[in-house]
Amino acid sequence: MSKSIYATVLGEDFKRLHPKIQERFGFDSRSRKRAIGRGIMDRVWHGKFFTLPFLMVGAWRNIMFPERGENVPFTIENWAYVDTLGRETVTELRTFKLGRERRFDAYMVRDPVRNQVVDYMGTHQHLAVDLHLRVADNGGLRIESGEQRFYEGPLAFRFPMFFSGRAYVYVWFDEAIGRYKVECEVKNEFWGPLFGFAGTFDVEWEEVDPANIPKSIMPKREESRG
Repeated sequence: MSKSIYATVLGEDFKRLHPKIQERFGFDSRSRKRAIGRGIMDRVWHGKFFTLPFLMVGAWRNIMFPERGENVPFTIENWAYVDTLGRETVTELRTFKLGRERRFDAYMVRDPVRNQVVDYMGTHQHLAVDLHLRVADNGGLRIESGEQRFYEGPLAFRFPMFFSGRAYVYVWFDEAIGRYKVECEVKNEFWGPLFGFAGTFDVEWEEVDPANIPKSIMPKREESRG
């Protein structure tokens, strides 16, 4: 039986996740399905005025953005496919309707050498971010970002955290309301809170052909360096 990249990395701990969280993070390209989440972000926020340049640069590549709001309609698309480099890939394509649509794109693969989920952020996979996973007491999944590496053509370097942020994401299933909940906070150790959102959503599953993934959800380019 195949395992998702998350199940492989978490090993036996994956079984401690709530069944709904196991379902959400337990599929791969051989599952032949996608998850579409729709809901409301109670709050989308950003840090102080001096954080806006970080966010405006991020918006250029569908990473972060400078808007904020309350009761923001939200969708998240999770597709699983094998990319052109032969890597099992899972998407986290978030769309926020803040007067204009803003995207926050991420493409997850597993580094088999380190058994580590690597998050390629944005449209061009310029930024590769290590993700550290752990299971919460209520069966939710906590994700913390780690080292970041920047790739562009011949350039390759560890991205200095002075110019970036560390993300803390918590996803769980609330039995009382029968919906998923998510909280995300991105912080910079020098500049403080940069960006975040929190809200609830439902998930619908649809059958798909992993060999015919729409071009619109693919990155503009794929980076081979992890």
